[in-house]
Amino acid sequence: MLKTIAAGLEYRPFGDRMIIRLVLSALLALSLAAPVWAQEAYRLPPAPITQIIDAEPTPGISLSRDRKVMAVIGRENLPSIAAVSEPILRLAGTRLNPRTNGPTEARTAYLRSLEFVTVGGGARVKAKLPEGMRFFGLSWSPDGRRVALVGEAAEGLELWVVEVATGRANRASPARLNGTFGTPYSWLPDSSGFLVRLTVADRGPPPAAPAAPSGPLVQESRGRAAPVRTAQDLLASPHDEALFDHYFTSRLARVGLGGGAITYIGEPGIISGASVSPDGRYILTTRLKRPYSYIVPAGRFPTEIAVIDWSGRKVKAVVDRPLADNLPPPFDAVVTGPRAVSWRDDAPATLVWAEAQDGGDPRTKVEIHDRVLMQAAPFTAQPTVLADLKERYSGVEWGRADFALVRSAWFDTRHETWLAVNPARPGATRVLVSRNYQGRYDDPGTVLSRTLPNGRSVIRFSADGRSMLLAGQGDTAEGSFPFLAEMSITDGKSRRLWTSGKDDYEAVVDVADDRAQSLITRRENRQTPPNYVLRSLKGGKPVLLTDFPDPAPQFAGVTKQEVKYKRADGVQLSGTLYLPAGYDAKRDGPLPMLMWAYPAEFTDAAVAGQTVDRSNRFVRPGGTSHLFLLTQGYAIFDNPSMPIVGVKGAEPNDTYVEQLTANAEAAVKAVVDLGVADRDRIAIGGHSYGAFMTANLLAHTDLFRAGIARSGAYNRTLTPFGFQSEQRTYWEATDTYTKMSPFTYAPQIKEPILLIHGGADDNSGTFPVQTERFFAALKGAGATARYVVLPNEAHGYRARESTLHTLWEMTDWMDRYVKAAGPRK
Repeated sequence: MLKTIAAGLEYRPFGDRMIIRLVLSALLALSLAAPVWAQEAYRLPPAPITQIIDAEPTPGISLSRDRKVMAVIGRENLPSIAAVSEPILRLAGTRLNPRTNGPTEARTAYLRSLEFVTVGGGARVKAKLPEGMRFFGLSWSPDGRRVALVGEAAEGLELWVVEVATGRANRASPARLNGTFGTPYSWLPDSSGFLVRLTVADRGPPPAAPAAPSGPLVQESRGRAAPVRTAQDLLASPHDEALFDHYFTSRLARVGLGGGAITYIGEPGIISGASVSPDGRYILTTRLKRPYSYIVPAGRFPTEIAVIDWSGRKVKAVVDRPLADNLPPPFDAVVTGPRAVSWRDDAPATLVWAEAQDGGDPRTKVEIHDRVLMQAAPFTAQPTVLADLKERYSGVEWGRADFALVRSAWFDTRHETWLAVNPARPGATRVLVSRNYQGRYDDPGTVLSRTLPNGRSVIRFSADGRSMLLAGQGDTAEGSFPFLAEMSITDGKSRRLWTSGKDDYEAVVDVADDRAQSLITRRENRQTPPNYVLRSLKGGKPVLLTDFPDPAPQFAGVTKQEVKYKRADGVQLSGTLYLPAGYDAKRDGPLPMLMWAYPAEFTDAAVAGQTVDRSNRFVRPGGTSHLFLLTQGYAIFDNPSMPIVGVKGAEPNDTYVEQLTANAEAAVKAVVDLGVADRDRIAIGGHSYGAFMTANLLAHTDLFRAGIARSGAYNRTLTPFGFQSEQRTYWEATDTYTKMSPFTYAPQIKEPILLIHGGADDNSGTFPVQTERFFAALKGAGATARYVVLPNEAHGYRARESTLHTLWEMTDWMDRYVKAAGPRK
């Protein structure tokens, strides 16, 4: 249309009057094509959805470090839209509440009650929390006698301590915590107090925005490649930089128990991390510095990592890293020099870190990609090589003087390796685990830990010291059977010590004693809500530790089954079929259905086809769950497999549309053949990458009657340096980016599509403009579409009003375009 206007201005065969008419006509056409906005009131979904949403949330638990006491945490329900709409600042990839100098409402899980329960029976002690305050960030002291909490006061964040034995709560210090970089405190190793990050007391008021700009905002590239993935909430002006300095600057301090004496440590700065050494003598600090960047978040800013003592004196400079805005696009790209710096948990004060041996670019062909090094206090000797890795370093778990477990992984192959190393004789390694980390059937589990008196966690070994203990999901084709196992530290072979039965899904939370003769588990089945249990490996009746009720008894009659089927090329697929309470196939016949899915990329078809029967799990919906539609007479096919497989080095996304279509065709055939779904009344839906999938399926197939797409991205040219699991740039895979973008095929979408997006989406790549422009394309093509923006909501929707309205939108859309739909012509 703009080209038409321009042509009219240049072409003058009919004179100026005709030119004016052409321009006015074009502008009128543009105005008619623009979205028509209407501010609607929040709506409530039909019963019983609102009643379920408003029910009291099931409490959470937290075990003391010695596993003898369990904290039962009462959780707040959904916040109001007024709370979510409280002013926030979006700076350097982080969102903060300027009133508290801490996290925003949308990102904080507040507790509303706290109770201590002795594991195995005994007293129950309620915490005496002050009225009118909200708390989060619970952490146990190393000696298990207290828990600490962050309290949200009117003027900022405070540190509080609760005595486990009495429930008495006291403010540890009146000083204001700085919560911009996560939990702003940590316990000292001897439980005598805390290392905290405080706001600067005399910082003054926040910088005022300029009344008028002093000039243009300019960014310049001078021949240096800086491919950066799309990110939200970045700095955008000098005023943003000033705000970042004001709110993110903190000062380290030591706060003691019993009076809250404050001892300041060093000078203020942008301190993004601080960790006390296991022996309590040193502090490992991470400070960010200028120059800041407008294209990367704070974690990429110039960074200085150093060890200081309690006077603030620098003992060891680990790295002074420049701005990292030029990493290569692949996922395994890293900065050069020391990174992932931490303390060795089983030593008094030993640093450990990784350094890339490929220049930080995984595409460089080298034998060793990462080197892991150690250096003990006083940090004057040369670092010792702990291990050389053929993949990227992904962490270490410390055990004892002669054993540690080093992990590495490689994204291109989805491969992971567990290596046994002897810290006393570093350098030599032996492989314990080598596998595709997407595999379900061979997942060895999670290494269990025990807590040292200083609060540090180390590997929990078997009684003879020859094995380490693990807890796992136990996924098989027949179902999930959680287990406790021991893995030999010599050859990596595992032996099961305990396995959950077939009727219950009982997952290991932890061992309850030093000899691992009793377990704390979380037990559930299809009809019984999850509760915590103490059981002995020697047998006997388990002891019920909690008795949480069913949070949504309205779902008690819903039926659930795992459905297995195959794609046309033989790849095994599955999904979970839910049917409404009281459904009778003979009486009710095929139902209208919503399929809700999320694609995943794989490098191995066999791994992609590993299906797991989860029919023994207890499921109740919450938030904006699509399962609420079961209360309205719909069948739900939940998480039908949508694998996108790249085999033998092929890029999965090069055949994305073809594989997505084959997955959907197989899913539709499976539920129609079962007789539970009406082929003419099936809708497809998804959130985020599932929304992207939804739009593609409506564009490329005629399988579905309608679609629901929430918080998606639809035009991949707006994420040109990669997205999801795609590592190539737009210019390296232009055809793939174009074909994968449903925006390209908007005129082909003939089925009604509901688009919902949080107005303050904070997820990488899913800017609200993605849905705005996609809706404009659909409207321009004459599609049936509805575009709903939820004010002040992020990528996931938090406010009660937003949650309920989303469920109303979904129910209304399904009622109008699926349930009421007649046979297709």
